[in-house]
Amino acid sequence: MKVLSLNVGRPLAVPYTHQPEGLTGIDKWPVEGPVRVAAPGPKGIGGSGLAGDAVCDRRHHGGNDQAVYAYAREDLDEWERELGRRLRNGAFGENLTTEGLDVSGAEIGERWRIGGEDGPVLEVSSGRIPCRTFQGHLGEPGWVKRFSQKGVTGAYLRVIEEGVIRAGDAVEIVRRPGHGVTATLEFRATTTERELLPRLAVAGAALHTEVREELERLRAARGVSPA
Repeated sequence: MKVLSLNVGRPLAVPYTHQPEGLTGIDKWPVEGPVRVAAPGPKGIGGSGLAGDAVCDRRHHGGNDQAVYAYAREDLDEWERELGRRLRNGAFGENLTTEGLDVSGAEIGERWRIGGEDGPVLEVSSGRIPCRTFQGHLGEPGWVKRFSQKGVTGAYLRVIEEGVIRAGDAVEIVRRPGHGVTATLEFRATTTERELLPRLAVAGAALHTEVREELERLRAARGVSPA
């Protein structure tokens, strides 16, 4: 298991983002590194966890719970076959294109150490919800619906321990909670299959902050005291 490609983006003016400035950082390209990885701060304030990587829409992207985005090369290959076109590393706006790792099947709270003992530790926090900017970037009509139906979302990660990442670094799973709440399940429960939402509670504090808040609202509506 390794980081096949380390990808960062610069602000790019495009016609398909809802940002007033018309800028997006989704167009990410491979770099060799080293790139420093650190917790960027709360959503709305903090951007990417990778030094030099742009996050232009901080209302919806970036922040501690979405510091790093990973997607598996194997899943990009499957999309290549379905779409009939080449998808380079970084094509989905991912910071880490991985090899040999089931990213969408990773559990919420699962931790990865990257690059050995001195490397950063990242923790899976959620799946990725597709947006209009993602669809415009790929140029695929109906992409938001298609990506959502497939549910192979990749994973957002928070930074538990800071460090440096380089392309080719090994990835070691150092903690797997065992509760079965994967990035894909979390995505489906919060989007296309809302009836699954209560199942996420076992992931506890490792859930994305907004998902924890939603579960609290659900408990309150049902008159159930917080666990």
